[in-house]
Amino acid sequence: MKTKTILRLKKSNCKNCHKCIRYCPVKAIRFSAGQANVIEDECILCGQCFEVCPQNAKEIRNDVEKVKVMLATEQVYVSIAPSFVAAFPDIGISAMRDGLMQLGFKGVEETAVGATIVKTEYERILREDKPNVLISSCCTSINLLMRKHYPDTLFALAPVVSPAQAHCLDMKSRMSGIRTVFIGPCIAKKYEAAEDDAIDAVLSFAELGEWLSSAGVELTPRPDEDAGGKARLFPTTGGVIGTMEKNPDYTYLAVDGLDKCLEVLEEVRAGSLHRCFIELSACMGSCANGPLMPKRAPAANTANILKYTREGDFDISAPDKALITRTPQPIQQSASMPPEWEIDEMLMRIGKENPEDRLNCGSCGYNTCRDKAIAVIQGKAEQSMCLPYMTAKAEGFSDTVVASSPNGILVLNDDLEVQKINPVACKLLRVRNPKDVLGEDVTCLFDPQVFIKARVKPKKPVAERTYMAEYGCYVDRTILYNVDYHLFICILRDVTGEMDEQEKKMEMRMQAVDIANDVAKKQLKIVQDIASLLGETAADTLIAIERLKETISDE
Repeated sequence: MKTKTILRLKKSNCKNCHKCIRYCPVKAIRFSAGQANVIEDECILCGQCFEVCPQNAKEIRNDVEKVKVMLATEQVYVSIAPSFVAAFPDIGISAMRDGLMQLGFKGVEETAVGATIVKTEYERILREDKPNVLISSCCTSINLLMRKHYPDTLFALAPVVSPAQAHCLDMKSRMSGIRTVFIGPCIAKKYEAAEDDAIDAVLSFAELGEWLSSAGVELTPRPDEDAGGKARLFPTTGGVIGTMEKNPDYTYLAVDGLDKCLEVLEEVRAGSLHRCFIELSACMGSCANGPLMPKRAPAANTANILKYTREGDFDISAPDKALITRTPQPIQQSASMPPEWEIDEMLMRIGKENPEDRLNCGSCGYNTCRDKAIAVIQGKAEQSMCLPYMTAKAEGFSDTVVASSPNGILVLNDDLEVQKINPVACKLLRVRNPKDVLGEDVTCLFDPQVFIKARVKPKKPVAERTYMAEYGCYVDRTILYNVDYHLFICILRDVTGEMDEQEKKMEMRMQAVDIANDVAKKQLKIVQDIASLLGETAADTLIAIERLKETISDE
């Protein structure tokens, strides 16, 4: 069974930049856990995400090995897109045929043969069926766009296979039992081959170039033997119309670039276009500037194709109409549009409740906040993809932490200008309103020398206790300089109460000392008084004894 997984993501490379969703015209990217994933039933394989990814996270399925297996057992013919002369300058179909046959292919023809078949059928439809509007079916990405996202406009899409399909079907009708490989500049053609049996495999010009190089095959310019024709114009803007015989009853319009194509499809949907043939090309500059073309100036690519174009048509047999007719069928989408109440609820959850909150900045990749809300509901996006929402949430969280801190917090920039001040710091520094000091020099609050000291040794916080006379308070001040963000963070802790308590304790100690001194002095005086009294008593006693002795002696 053929696989339709064409575009893959290298998860290790995705850096959550949202650039792919920003450029995807149909927003067929799902983000989960910061990783992008292609939504296959919505993707139109235009290659925009592949081209703009700055991390080279998108990869396209390589079918070279598959083709090599086919070559080993079967006869394989190549249909090569006319834009090959832009991918391989100065190499005509003869030189290209020689190179490809060295790789093992049985034969090589130009897809322009199929383009001639298709444009002839367009002419017949306009002449015989006379539709009001007919849109070319050459661009597979446009076909997918209409089938997946504009199914109500499918009535206007030409019921004709693409030039690549027409050519491969033509070769298979002429050469029984062969296999076919289309080589061109388009990613979407790989889907076309997976969906239909007309084409068995698709290679890009890049894949072909790498294969030729690895096989040691060199393409040598030489004069072409093939006559060619106008259908080589198909890969240029207006190239389909340029090959057609004009019907005077119709207006012919050529539109390239998906943004413009979307506008045209809106007009077709609205019924505002009448009696016109519209050539739509997803790529700006058409296939000459396809996603898998070498990155040169589109004008140079177009010039190479024009130089290779010849007058007249390729010689073709009248095709079997049934063989080249395809009635385009819509491809059902898995995601449905949520109801308005659910969209409003999601807008509220991502901080977009009020119209003034809906910035429509596009940082998430979606054009409007409403589109982003719908994508979140559909499981295609995450709430965290909104940069203003996450910034506000982060700032709100940090503001809450700062505002609820019991300490004063002051943030300064490199120029010592106040960037943030919390309520505690405002109260401590007698600031009535934070706006009064935001953006002002810190000298309006206190001496900046301590910040200059902190910048000299940024890895070591400066911590000090100081008395701020102008505010009549003591503070423990800790200052840290953040080198990465060039910010000073100052934490102020009011320790005036602690200092007052210490002073009271000191005063009480001094009072206790004074009392102890008084008691000691009084005790000393008592001792002295007792000593004095004892001294007087002892003296009187001594006198009395002496007198007693004298009396006894006299007797």
